[in-house]
Amino acid sequence: MYDYKMELTPREIEILEGKYGKSYGKIMKTMVMYGDTFGATKLVPVTGEYGHLVTSFGISIMKPVFHLMDELLSTGVKSKQAFTVDPRPMDFDGVPSNIAQKIFFKVMYGKQKDYEVQLNKMGLLSEEAFTCTCYMDEVGNIPKKGDVLSWAESSAVVYANSVLGARCNRNSGIIEMFGSILGKVPYFGLLTDEGRKAQWIVEVKTDSLPEAQVLGSAIGLKVMEDVAYIKNLDHYFEGNLDQRAKDYLKDMGAATASNGAVGLYHVEGLTPEAKELAQALLVEDPQVYVIDEKELKRVKDNYPIMWKDKKAKAKLCFIGCPHLSLDQLISWTHRIESSLKANRQKKVLIPTVLTASTPVLKEFNSLPIADKLKGLGVETSYICPLMYMNNPLCGKMPVITNSNKLRTYTTSRYYTDSEILDAITKEGF
Repeated sequence: MYDYKMELTPREIEILEGKYGKSYGKIMKTMVMYGDTFGATKLVPVTGEYGHLVTSFGISIMKPVFHLMDELLSTGVKSKQAFTVDPRPMDFDGVPSNIAQKIFFKVMYGKQKDYEVQLNKMGLLSEEAFTCTCYMDEVGNIPKKGDVLSWAESSAVVYANSVLGARCNRNSGIIEMFGSILGKVPYFGLLTDEGRKAQWIVEVKTDSLPEAQVLGSAIGLKVMEDVAYIKNLDHYFEGNLDQRAKDYLKDMGAATASNGAVGLYHVEGLTPEAKELAQALLVEDPQVYVIDEKELKRVKDNYPIMWKDKKAKAKLCFIGCPHLSLDQLISWTHRIESSLKANRQKKVLIPTVLTASTPVLKEFNSLPIADKLKGLGVETSYICPLMYMNNPLCGKMPVITNSNKLRTYTTSRYYTDSEILDAITKEGF
């Protein structure tokens, strides 16, 4: 038996010894080794109602994952929690693709249907549960403050920790599934009170509300995996964690998690733990990072342009990585319409796709404004833009986005929201 370091209960030891089946024994051994690696003292129960899996794509090179799922399912192992999962990688109706790209997608993600069968058997919440923003009201996977989670999707983990006050480490794919299967995770890092204290004070000293994606990028690049305590943002939202604030923090947090490795931040006067504990969340003698207009410009100006032809005309625009909320879909429709009118255009000049979860899109499509967006030449999709761009044929295209996450992981070029509007509605941009 594995020579473990953490304290285990008699039942946990029995699982580790294989008394509840070989598969459960292997899973327990993996989780205990994982915990030991990071100095965990024990295992604690997962208390969130639902899990969330990061691995949503049936890409052929993931054969070990498919074999593992078959092995688990054949021995009767399934998740103790129903779970949501990251977005699907393909949508030929919503996202422009040429014949060669479609053929490559079908080969690249040739195991998608088979893998989704496995996910359903393992405990997938529903056929519409594919999104990176599982915490939207329309999707319903909304952890409560203090809930212990077993998630891995970086943008969802940082949102759950920061905006909702749940507790979750930045786990890896499959590890998060093992936590949902066992109903337990190692107790270390962001699950602990000490691990949730901020090593950095981030002082925002800008003349107006900063671009969420650039602010998050600056924070992530500076603090890396540490916890940040952010000052001077709350007054832009009058101290209210309403949908506008949540959408802003969603996008900012995704950038901190992808441009760095942030799993938790606190916003003074706004996020749950910061409202409750204020500066008691700070470690002794924290480092200080001041972000002003000059610093934001420095960060943005240093983004590399990955296009072969840096002056190429963009062929596609993605908005929504992470997936957009209903309010954001409505807001983008109004902004695109206004910008087109100002530039005397009827439809967008670059194929543009707004991405959101299927439940959010269903709600949006039930509103009259959805027809207006369609009339502007804009498509909506449930796709994961990152998975789309990982197709080598798509990766060669000049694609623009307002997502710092998509920029970081693909060849997409980042533009601010206002720059995106100019690019898709203004001749000669």
